[in-house]
Amino acid sequence: MISFCIPTKFLFGAGALKQLHKQQLPGKKTLIVITQGKSARKHGYLAELEKQLDLAGVEHMVYDGIRPNPTKDSIMEAAAAARRENCDFITALGGGSPMDSAKVIAVMATNPGDLWDYCVKGTGKGLPIQNQPLPIVCVTTTAGTGSEADGGAVISNTETCEKYGIGDPRMFPTLSVVDPELMLSVPPAQTAYQGLDTFFHLAEGYISRTSNLFNQMFALTGIENVSKYLAISIKDGTNLEAREHMAFANTLGGFVMATGRLTSEHAMEHVLSAHYPSLPHGAGLILLCRAYFGHFISCGAVPEKFIKMAQAMGIKDANKPEDFLTALEDLLKDCGVADLKMSDFGIKANEMEQFGIEAKTVTPEMFANDPAEMTKEDCIEIYRKSYR
Repeated sequence: MISFCIPTKFLFGAGALKQLHKQQLPGKKTLIVITQGKSARKHGYLAELEKQLDLAGVEHMVYDGIRPNPTKDSIMEAAAAARRENCDFITALGGGSPMDSAKVIAVMATNPGDLWDYCVKGTGKGLPIQNQPLPIVCVTTTAGTGSEADGGAVISNTETCEKYGIGDPRMFPTLSVVDPELMLSVPPAQTAYQGLDTFFHLAEGYISRTSNLFNQMFALTGIENVSKYLAISIKDGTNLEAREHMAFANTLGGFVMATGRLTSEHAMEHVLSAHYPSLPHGAGLILLCRAYFGHFISCGAVPEKFIKMAQAMGIKDANKPEDFLTALEDLLKDCGVADLKMSDFGIKANEMEQFGIEAKTVTPEMFANDPAEMTKEDCIEIYRKSYR
């Protein structure tokens, strides 16, 4: 039996943001959440969002303290601002960081205590969310996380070097605006990192033990779109057709996560970026991907799925699981990230064993989704093979 609910209304396509004022918004005053960077203001996206809210008769204020890997302290600060200003919904403008942040800001604006009280992993207290979070509107400006289509958020606790997901069905956005025109300005490197994050959502979801007919359909369609359009988006960021197809694949990645579960590649990356917050999440996944997927292929896990992914990636006559690794290498080269190294981000070779132990110990639930059992030793070996 398959049971799922994606209770979000989507406004998808070029120019979608300019239609926001025509939508039924969930309140009369909103906290707009953006990152510390300048792109939302520089490219006019924030001004257009504010214009749309003005047309809709919605008051608004801006919180611009979100980091690329969002942190607990910024969440608590923004939630306090939302309460102080009597905001009745939260609006995210940007990529995964502001969207994930908006979800937990919405939780902490209506619930007591500290965010980590509601984290069920690591040093979190695992308390249930008591009160209904504020409604959330997501306006995504990247094709990376699929966060506009799921009810979860990944947050770092800088005090404890932990990076965990916090999820609840009440954290699904009420409305998500997916406008590829807002993605035209994303630089090539970030387009690559974000687009490959999308790819790994799709691939992990497809090989996961939780996969089903629904998310397999979403995953293969998304993989086809990433394989055809990501390199084009990187080489010509102004190509609106390519950006639209990547936006589509990204949202499908959110559907995959909402109808199934990811595997341990994401758990292993979260350890890296918890210790090295400047490491972009997508880059961390790229560093691990060859050894990670190679591990499951070498132990004979779900060979037919790896063949189908290779076919979706363009090797139409693929007939062995190893063809997926060939297609993956080609994709990394086409995207200009095949030579990325852990040492580029300051990661040290002598940390691999520690990372392997930590990943396997603190996120066992993601390893349970793997298509074959991965031991602590396997995990350490993947880190070691990935190190350059």
